[in-house]
Amino acid sequence: MKKLGLIFFLIYGMAFSQNLEENIYVATETFISNQNHASLKLLSEQESTFKKQAKSKSEQLALVFLQCHKGYYLDQNSLLKEAISIFEDALNRFKTNELSKLSDFDIIESCLIPLGNLYTKTGDYTNAENIIKQYIFLAEKNNHIKHQTSGTINLAILYKTTGKYETVLNLTSSYLNKQNLNKQQKQKITQLNIESQIALNAINNVSDIPKTINNTPYNQHRNNYLIQLQNGNYIEALKAFNVAKTHIYKDSLSRRKLAKLYFEEAQLSKLLNNLNEAKNGLNLALQTLLPNIKSIGSINKSNLYAENTFIAIFDLYATLQKNYKSALSYYDLSFYVSRLLENNWTSQENKRSNQAGNRIRSEKCIDIIFNEYQNTPNDTLLFTAFQYAELNKSGILKEQSLKKMLLSKYPNDNLLLKEAHLLKKQEKTTNLLINEQLGKSQASVITALSSDLNEISIKLKILKEAINKKYPELGVPNFLIDDLQNKLLKDEAVLVEYFYGKKNIYQFIISNDGINLSKINLNDATKKQISDFIHLFDTASVINNDISKFTTAAFTLYNILNLAKMTTFKNAIIIPDGLLNFIPFEALLTSKTNTTNFSKMPFVVQKQNIIYNTSTAFYLKKEEKNNTNNLLGIFPVFEKTKNSLIHSIDEANAIKEEMQSTLFLKDQATKEAFIKNSPDYSIIHLSTHASSGDFSTSANIEFYKNTMFLNELYSLNLNTNLVVLSACETGVGALYKGEGAMSIARGFQYAGAQNVLFSLWQINDLSTSQIMQSFYKNYSDNKSANTSNHQSKLDYLKDDSISNIKKSPYYWSAFVYYGELTKPTSASKLIYAFIGLFIFLIILLLLLRVKKINGKGKDTTGVPS
Repeated sequence: MKKLGLIFFLIYGMAFSQNLEENIYVATETFISNQNHASLKLLSEQESTFKKQAKSKSEQLALVFLQCHKGYYLDQNSLLKEAISIFEDALNRFKTNELSKLSDFDIIESCLIPLGNLYTKTGDYTNAENIIKQYIFLAEKNNHIKHQTSGTINLAILYKTTGKYETVLNLTSSYLNKQNLNKQQKQKITQLNIESQIALNAINNVSDIPKTINNTPYNQHRNNYLIQLQNGNYIEALKAFNVAKTHIYKDSLSRRKLAKLYFEEAQLSKLLNNLNEAKNGLNLALQTLLPNIKSIGSINKSNLYAENTFIAIFDLYATLQKNYKSALSYYDLSFYVSRLLENNWTSQENKRSNQAGNRIRSEKCIDIIFNEYQNTPNDTLLFTAFQYAELNKSGILKEQSLKKMLLSKYPNDNLLLKEAHLLKKQEKTTNLLINEQLGKSQASVITALSSDLNEISIKLKILKEAINKKYPELGVPNFLIDDLQNKLLKDEAVLVEYFYGKKNIYQFIISNDGINLSKINLNDATKKQISDFIHLFDTASVINNDISKFTTAAFTLYNILNLAKMTTFKNAIIIPDGLLNFIPFEALLTSKTNTTNFSKMPFVVQKQNIIYNTSTAFYLKKEEKNNTNNLLGIFPVFEKTKNSLIHSIDEANAIKEEMQSTLFLKDQATKEAFIKNSPDYSIIHLSTHASSGDFSTSANIEFYKNTMFLNELYSLNLNTNLVVLSACETGVGALYKGEGAMSIARGFQYAGAQNVLFSLWQINDLSTSQIMQSFYKNYSDNKSANTSNHQSKLDYLKDDSISNIKKSPYYWSAFVYYGELTKPTSASKLIYAFIGLFIFLIILLLLLRVKKINGKGKDTTGVPS
């Protein structure tokens, strides 16, 4: 009956409306007066019609008004993805039609603030920061104190959510003594400031909070709860929590905030070992988010949506399980929700931050399986653990690799082409934004770039949804243990994959014979062994000044990392992780030694060919090769400067002798020349300077009078078999769990390089030149990059013209090869093969001719007379 009345009212209103603009406002007001799922459905149908008809700016503004109210309703009813989509459409409509010139409609209050909050709720922190900073800038421009403060509060909430408490303190402290703030805003800023101090252990007692601060009773007791929780006083924390609850009007809380409150209570119960209370609290939290669900045990993936509170609930519930399968099933639900969230993200930065939580969860899953395996040995369990280790290995690189494979398969697909163009634009804009922020440019320039990034992100999300519908097979492929073992058998190889956790390093060793899992206790002593070994390569003198210290450390670490188990194999695929990414495994020693002669030391390189990879999935990946072996060489040289690389001329000459190549030297080795020519070559060689970056700047590589930063490198589109980075620290950068080092090498992998040879530290110009000359001499003969890299190191150690000091692993083990394992193809063997085939064909022809002649003779004598 209500529905009939609503339809009658709407028809009546529409009949007396004079134009489309009024129709839109009437439809919106009708919805506002009676909000429910039925009226939402009706409004959505009308919206679809209005969007087709709207042409004038006033009609577009009316549509923005409709969409903002619709978005608010969707948000309140936990339809977060749909709410984000509608607010994004409203914002795009407002900007495209320049509606700020038409009306003083408060786009900040109606759209930007709720959109920024939604991004934060769904973990899209990059877009959240961009949007919030945009409306803070607009508010400052219009001297709108209320919106400026709202922006500051929401930015502080965002930074608090991501654990950036120092940033929250700096942000809120500047507002504590500001005038013209209303009471509610003042309380929010004060509370955020206090909570950050508590998190940083700057406040350890309620009495440390100044009494002059005007705070609510709820906040006072909540602060006490947080302090007691931080100090591990769980009984006192529970008391404070229960008192704080009495000051909450639950009916005034959104479903999400109420669910988080129940979760906090469950978490506290778990800490107090009240497991039944913890389960009850989690059930309440889940039922608040999903009113139709009876209990957590009846949950189905189809009921879930992109909401990070689910992850917290399932993670805690997993810890309450006694059965390992049940525990894993709840962690799997967390992974599922994490993927739902990530499906709405477009920035690398955001995806990287998500990996940290997923990695902690993966470690717990691996540990559960490891403990179960001790009671029930079963290789299937070990492979399941291995899959958890692989789950968050280089996820961004895998995703980008799949995009490139799909585009190469369907090169004329308009959706894929648009996506590739936007991804390139996103990275270029990100690079510009980073540079502008470093240069302390005007706020208007930075805001404009942030706005551009947000618009690109919205377009990418729309495209992604369309592409996923068109190509449902797109996704990170799973592989079977049989596939891996068959390839290892063919390659005469063993695979050693590490998972560098918080408490342990897990090591998987897989061969055609089976799978093994070991747990290495990551105690302070182990951490020190790893760190100290890496620092042995800080400068050339460290090893040579104390050779015995090096040999002891190299053999000790060899044992810690359980590498003796792989010695029977000709080739070893190493998948490092965490700090292990910076270890040159070839320079470890397989046995004790007292010799100071480096060429006689039992280095791993003497025993095995080491090939690295970022993930087993990349080892298994079948690449479509660019069969040409033409090489592009970039050699800035930097002559007559303090950064001169005079020996790189020798590299260039060696390459010219061995390879079909195009070389750009000195002032020709510009960034522009590299960008223009790089897509046309199967091999790229860069002999230059590079840096791993620092806290404020990303990894970068030098060209003649110009620098290329990491995000600009991401924007390239390469179809390159091999990239050789004959430069310092090209494999070093900020380390992210799951994704590895944000290095120049990773930039080339993201851009499309299938195989990369790069360095782990600042390398010597002369020894680099010698290694590279040997590498290309071998490569021109065997066409195998991994074999050539291995052989170049052996050649260097055997070279009698090189002094013992210069044979320190500092000089030869910096270069590591990441990519496919290819068997050498000798040119001389090919010649002999062709000669043999030619001789065989001649003999075959002669035999056939003799047989034919003999056959004719028999036919003649057999004819009757």
